[in-house]
Amino acid sequence: MNKVFLGLGSNVGDRLTNLVKAIEILSDKIQILKISKIYETKPVGVENQPDFLNMAVMGQTDLDHISLFEFVKDVEKQVGRVYRYRWGPREIDIDILFFNDLIYKSQDLEIPHPRLHERDFVLKPLMDLQPDFIHPVFKKSVKELYEDLK
Repeated sequence: MNKVFLGLGSNVGDRLTNLVKAIEILSDKIQILKISKIYETKPVGVENQPDFLNMAVMGQTDLDHISLFEFVKDVEKQVGRVYRYRWGPREIDIDILFFNDLIYKSQDLEIPHPRLHERDFVLKPLMDLQPDFIHPVFKKSVKELYEDLK
């Protein structure tokens, strides 16, 4: 089984319902082991939009990283994500933050998520899940990365 950490965010429609629906669908192929608290955060990039609800989940799956990425994109469609523009409002946004200790980069997917170490709205929920998880690129724990932001 592969250990995965996913980040979820929503700032359009019923944000909480969007998150709950996404987790329900994700649990079809991911055994959800732990769910973080939900945090309300300001948007990044385009600031003139509603605040986000953000959270993270830790789970395990027998999917490989490419199949997981395809599954996550399908879950976003099922929850009703509509692409508006880069950094724009989202019914749901699901990112693969970590997949085991894999380091992978393609045109469509980068694992670990390339900017998670810069974003407290990602690191804070990860702190709820496993603060001692070591980032495979930076060789620092989630807790150390979070403290570096302060």
